[in-house]
Amino acid sequence: MKAARFSRFGGPEVLEIAELPDPHPGPGEVRIAVRAAGVSVSDWKKRQGQMDQELPQTLGYEAAGVVDELGEGVHDVAVGDRVFGFSGDGAAQAELAVLSCYAPIPPSLDFAAAAALPAAIETATRALDQLGVNGGTVLINGASGSIGSAAVQFAVVRGARVIGTASPANHDYLRSLGAEPVAYGAGLAERVRALAPGGVDRALDVAGSGVLPELVELAGGPEHVVTVADFAGARKCGVTFSRGDSGRALYVLSEIGALVKSGRFAAPVVRTFPLAEVAQAHRAGEAGARGKLVLLVG
Repeated sequence: MKAARFSRFGGPEVLEIAELPDPHPGPGEVRIAVRAAGVSVSDWKKRQGQMDQELPQTLGYEAAGVVDELGEGVHDVAVGDRVFGFSGDGAAQAELAVLSCYAPIPPSLDFAAAAALPAAIETATRALDQLGVNGGTVLINGASGSIGSAAVQFAVVRGARVIGTASPANHDYLRSLGAEPVAYGAGLAERVRALAPGGVDRALDVAGSGVLPELVELAGGPEHVVTVADFAGARKCGVTFSRGDSGRALYVLSEIGALVKSGRFAAPVVRTFPLAEVAQAHRAGEAGARGKLVLLVG
C-alpha cells in the first residue's frame, strides 16, 4: 500500500509517499480502506523531530473509510461499513489503516468531514470533562479552530453560556455556533468582563497564545482553567495541561452521530489535499491555514 512517511527530520520536503506492507487488525480492531485522513499539529511536530526519535516514521492518527477486514472479536461493524476513528500506530495517512477505536460515520457526513472529527472532538470533550463543565459561563480561547469550535458546541450542549475568542473575521462563525465572540490580543480581560462583569466559571485555552494569566484571573483561579496548547504556561500558572495519556474521552466518537443528526453539532470547515500532496498540507498547516486539513485517498 502507499503511505505518507519520512526517513529524516526536517521541513515538508522530507515527506514521501512510500510503498509499505499492508497492515492487519489485531483483536478488537478493524482495517479500513482509507478515503480521508486528518492532518494535525502532531504530524509536523513528528516530522520536525519534536516527538518520537525513531526513523522512518509514518503519519496520521485519524481517518475515515470503509471497513475491509475485521480483527478477532469485532462484531459491532461489518465489512463494507463506513467508519471513522483513531489509528493507534499513527499510520492513518495511507491507503489502508488499522483503527483501534472507531464508530459509524454519521450518515450526513462525507469521508472528509468524518476524518476531521476524531482528534478535535476527543480533545474538546476531554478538556470540558476535566473542567467539569455543566452549565455556567465558559471562556474558550481560540474558539474558531477545529478543536475550539467543537468545544464551543459541546459546551452549549451542556447548557453553558460560551464566550469565545477569535479574530473579528471569525466572529459571525462563532455566533452561528452559539458563542458570544470577543477579539483576542491586548485587553482581552476587559473585553470579556464587558460581557461577564463577574468573570467566568471555567476557561479553556486551545490557542496557546500566552493568555493563561488572564484566564486564571477571569476564572477565579488556576483550578478552573485547562489548556490543551500551552505546556510551559500551564506549569508556570498551575493550570492543568490536558493530554491524551491522562485518560481519553473516546466515548464521544459513538455519541457524535446523534448530535450531528439533531443539528446540535456542525463539522469543522475542511480543506482537502490529495495524499500525494501531503507536503503541501503541512506547509498550509504551518502557515496557519483556517479549517481542518484532510488528505483524500483513492
